[in-house]
Amino acid sequence: MSLAVNETPNGNGDGGRPALLPDRYPTPDLFICDVLDAIPKDDMASMEHPIFSLATKPDRRVFRYEHNGNTVEIVPSVKGLATIHDKDILIYCISQLIAKMNQGEKPSRTLHLTARDLLVWTNRQTDGDGYDRLRSAFERLAGTRITTNIKADGEEITEGFGLINEWRIVRQTRSGQMSEIKVTLSEWLFKMIEGRSVLTLHRDYFRLRKPLERRIYELARKHCGAQEKWSISAEVLQKKTGASSHMRVFRSMLRDLVAHDHLPDYAVEMNGNTVTFRNREALGAAEAIEPEPERPFIDPEGFHDAKSVAPGYDVYGLYDEWVSWWNDSGRPELKSPRAAFVGFCRNRHKRSPLR
Repeated sequence: MSLAVNETPNGNGDGGRPALLPDRYPTPDLFICDVLDAIPKDDMASMEHPIFSLATKPDRRVFRYEHNGNTVEIVPSVKGLATIHDKDILIYCISQLIAKMNQGEKPSRTLHLTARDLLVWTNRQTDGDGYDRLRSAFERLAGTRITTNIKADGEEITEGFGLINEWRIVRQTRSGQMSEIKVTLSEWLFKMIEGRSVLTLHRDYFRLRKPLERRIYELARKHCGAQEKWSISAEVLQKKTGASSHMRVFRSMLRDLVAHDHLPDYAVEMNGNTVTFRNREALGAAEAIEPEPERPFIDPEGFHDAKSVAPGYDVYGLYDEWVSWWNDSGRPELKSPRAAFVGFCRNRHKRSPLR
């Protein structure tokens, strides 16, 4: 998908602006802290495959992507394709549902959202323009149609659907701005949530200005995960981002990302045609005698056992899911982190064996 026209390489962002957006709500409203405390979660399918446009202007192209047997065809509405910034709404919905599931509640495809909470949680402005952009995002998400054979919770079904089935403004303010919104997620996305096919995002994801940077972070989060590093060729990386810019421009943007070093969780390196992402936490832990206490340590044999009980799965992705679940559960004491992780992988495979 096309990159924004004004997304030119510049070490300090366009026009000398900081690469990261400001943290607009460092001290959140206490009345909505329960909403804001939900940990950002993203579905693994759209992290792996380029479903959202990287354009900042209406993108009305039909986009088709094929990789390793997976196919995605995305058809826009007259409003254009859903953008990666529009995806903030889905991340918000996924995060709220996972938080409720962690509290023992049964998730529902239909959510009632408070517009201001959504804007604050995703680090967006709450002025009139912020509400207008939010409405446009809902229109693009509902209008964009996808046909894919990507598995949803272990099932491979070729089907067509919208990113959200429907949305409706339930209540407005006196000024005419949306206040309460009702949104129904697609069955495909809801299956991802029910199967917990999600990964945790760093909150600074919402501070990344450029669409390409958000997309690259998603890929690093999905493929590098808790590993020390992950390498990929520039050509394959460009394909997986969905960027349609010339390779020369794409490389220049990568060099800008390397120079500024502002990507959450991962440092980026370029060596010829190879792009390497290094886990910042792993880099810090390398200097310590003991592993970081926030992430239970699993030795290589543990990952080997995990592969044996969950064939076909990305065990490093499962490790991220397991750590997220452990953190969300209040970090209970683990007598044997290795045994607990292997058991988690075994249960995932039993529930959704990969064919």
